[in-house]
Amino acid sequence: MIKNSSISVIPQEEKEENKGSVEFQVFSFTNKIRRLTSHLELHKKDFLSQRGLRKILGKRQRLLTYLSKKNRVRYKRLIGQLDIREPKTR
Repeated sequence: MIKNSSISVIPQEEKEENKGSVEFQVFSFTNKIRRLTSHLELHKKDFLSQRGLRKILGKRQRLLTYLSKKNRVRYKRLIGQLDIREPKTR
């Protein structure tokens, strides 16, 4: 498992300014999700990490739903940048 592997989609100066923005929060949740996923590939029976992963997935999903309702253009751009597939609508 690689410790400090994260993708840098958001510029450094923008990270310092907008740590509370929805985009930054989704970005950091996505990095945590990718890190936990690689951890769980090695440790299949780590149930506490699985629970944490499910909680972070839910938080990210709620933030993405909020962003899609408020600003569809920012939502589409973020989905494209982070390479997250858009959830199916019912």
